[in-house]
Amino acid sequence: MKGPAPYSFSDGFEEPYIRLRAKEGRIFNDSAVINLPYVDKANPNYKEWKIRAHSFKKIMAHIKHKGTGLDMLEVGCGNGWLSAQLAAATTGTVIGTDINNTELEQARRVFYQRPNLSFVNCDIRDHVPGDQKFDIIVFAASIQYFSSLKEILDVALENLSEQGEIHILDSHFYQASEIEAARQRTKDYYASMAFDVLTNYYYHHSIEELNGYQYKLLQNPYSWKNKLSAVKNPFHWIVLKKQALEK
Repeated sequence: MKGPAPYSFSDGFEEPYIRLRAKEGRIFNDSAVINLPYVDKANPNYKEWKIRAHSFKKIMAHIKHKGTGLDMLEVGCGNGWLSAQLAAATTGTVIGTDINNTELEQARRVFYQRPNLSFVNCDIRDHVPGDQKFDIIVFAASIQYFSSLKEILDVALENLSEQGEIHILDSHFYQASEIEAARQRTKDYYASMAFDVLTNYYYHHSIEELNGYQYKLLQNPYSWKNKLSAVKNPFHWIVLKKQALEK
C-alpha cells in the first residue's frame, strides 16, 4: 500500500509543527539550546535526548577522525545545535538548512558568533546554498520529513565531494512489512495530540529502499552490541558514499 501523497511544506507545515513541538516540550529557550544534546533529567524528553547524545558522540568521533577542514551541510537543522557542534569541529564551512523559520531565527540568534556557520531557509531539492560540494551531509532526525527517500538521497549525492559521505541518524527505518503498522501508529499519535494535519508531512522509509546504494550501517538497532549497550539506541546510523551502485 502506498503512503500518503507528498505535501508541499508551503501548505502550512510550520505553524502546527511548532505548536505541537511546544506541546511536547521540545521547544527550548536559548540557554537550553546552547547545551544540547544534553538536557536536565527533569526534561520530559530526557530519555530521547540521552539517545541523541549517544548518536552525537559517535558521529562527532567519526568526523574528527576524518580530520579538519571539512565542509558540511545539515539538512533539517532545526534550532541549529548540531550544526553548531559540527562547526566547532572543523575549519571548513558548515551550513544548516531548514524550512522552519521559527527555529532558524533562534539558531542564528544563539550561534551567531561562529564565523564558519550559517543558516539558510531552503529545501535542497530546489537549491543548495553556496553552490558548493560538501564532505559531510547530515540528516539527523529529519529524513522522515521527505516523501521520497530516493529523491532526497540522489540530490544529496549530487552535492557531495568525491570522497564525501551522507550520514542519516536518529530516524527510524523499517522492514517493508512493518511500514503500514508504523503509519497507523503515527496517525494515532497525531490524532491523540489533536494535530492530525501533521500526518501528511511524516513519512516512513524501509531499509530495503537503500538497495542499490553504497552504504554501511555504523549503528544497527538489532545488533547484539546495541542490545547489550547501556544506551540502547533504537535508530540506524547509515552512511552512504558518493558512488551509487548500478540499479
